Amino acid sequence: MLRGFHHQLNISQLSPGELQLKVESVSLHFGGVTALLDVSLEARQSEILAIIGPNGAGKTSLLNCISGLYHPQQGRILFYNDREYDLTRMHPHQSARLGIARSFQNIELFRHMTVLENLLAGCHVHMRVGLIPSMFYWGPAEREQIEFRHFVEDIIDLLEIEAIRKQAVGSLAYGLQKRVELARALAMKPAILLLDEPMAGMNAEEKEDMARFILDVNEEHGVTIVLIEHDMGVVMDISDRVVVLNFGQKIAEGPPDEIRRHPEVIQAYLGES
Repeated sequence: MLRGFHHQLNISQLSPGELQLKVESVSLHFGGVTALLDVSLEARQSEILAIIGPNGAGKTSLLNCISGLYHPQQGRILFYNDREYDLTRMHPHQSARLGIARSFQNIELFRHMTVLENLLAGCHVHMRVGLIPSMFYWGPAEREQIEFRHFVEDIIDLLEIEAIRKQAVGSLAYGLQKRVELARALAMKPAILLLDEPMAGMNAEEKEDMARFILDVNEEHGVTIVLIEHDMGVVMDISDRVVVLNFGQKIAEGPPDEIRRHPEVIQAYLGES
């Protein structure tokens, strides 16, 4: 990989273990339906925080609040980097510029574009030159494009997708599309990476590969990861801490070994005490 890749990938200015994300008493309602009720949690720099719970527990709604797709009616969401930022009323493009990137439960890629083109599209949030220089591809625009192209090539190497870089995304197998979606999120140079079921629909070998890539991004490049995942084996293997939601409320939080024995968690998943 190119020298400086670590610096390019992780724009966080915090040290490992420092508070990076704080969700304070967040509630979200859709008419008479309560998606989240008084949910609080913290994520610290360089950790992997898993959010689990039965279907309909509010997990994706919480990620949507953090990324700016939804705005909660109560509570605050704070992000820490060079200073404190209030994400509560920000729009997705604003939080993305701060270093918050996400993947989606349903793949949201440009299906008719190549893998390389999808990754370059992920870089757009950090482009600094204006429209006119970009159109003529000279001076600062040329230097910026070359910089982003090198960065994207490093991501392709990291996630081992060199062989498919020029293929249209829509022609790829599902597991590879999920890997490309992770790559595009990394192209946004995240300090925090929000992953919504990154292994859904994968076979055992594909899950093993994805878990390895997530650990590489976290351990080697210091990116904080908040992920939703239904595969409890994966959650217990790669997470530092686990938060459990049920019917929009947080019912447990702690290290994986503690969570797997928690009576309320067992009841929520199995319907028994």
